[in-house]
Amino acid sequence: MIKNKFIVVEGLEGAGKTNACMCIKNILKKYNIKNILLVRQPGSTPIAEDIRKLIKKKFNTDNLIKETELLLMYAARIQLVEKKIKPALENGIWVISDRHDLSSLAYQSGGLGIKKKIISKLQSLFLQDFMPDLTIYLDVSPKIGLERALKRNTLDLIESRSLKFFKKTRKCYLKNIKLNQNTIIINANLNIKRVTKNITKKVLNWLNKQVI
Repeated sequence: MIKNKFIVVEGLEGAGKTNACMCIKNILKKYNIKNILLVRQPGSTPIAEDIRKLIKKKFNTDNLIKETELLLMYAARIQLVEKKIKPALENGIWVISDRHDLSSLAYQSGGLGIKKKIISKLQSLFLQDFMPDLTIYLDVSPKIGLERALKRNTLDLIESRSLKFFKKTRKCYLKNIKLNQNTIIINANLNIKRVTKNITKKVLNWLNKQVI
């Protein structure tokens, strides 16, 4: 028997997070785990979805300043954590999230240059010790990731940022991933079949260690 867990998938645009979340869900089903909640950040509650639209929208004359973007990200995250994620975990449901707090460190600190201590304060105030049981980081080259995102649809405000921005974001991701022991790193530059195979192998190995 395995106690339910909170699993997070992280990575740049075009890393394949949606595919990874579905892959993990399928793996859990093979373990006869049926109570699974998939969420995305920002989003997955009515309020958080509206915030998501606001964050990604391109305004003609009044785009979000970086501090506003950070606070909106946290507003959406807190809403989701308190309304959906924590209640699900308390009821024995597994939660798989497309992004979580590490995204803010990577994007708003690494990419936009907000001091890490400001984000750490927000984390301490509102999330406290609430952390994922497992983080899967899909490491993709910014160039490859953006090329994939462009093929998918029209780029939103965040996806439209410079290659330099995403290089700084990736650098921050890699720096912080090393500080987290409960992390699996996947080479997401490979084709989707290979990436799925590697995720499956590493998640199965992790699950086998969780059996109690």
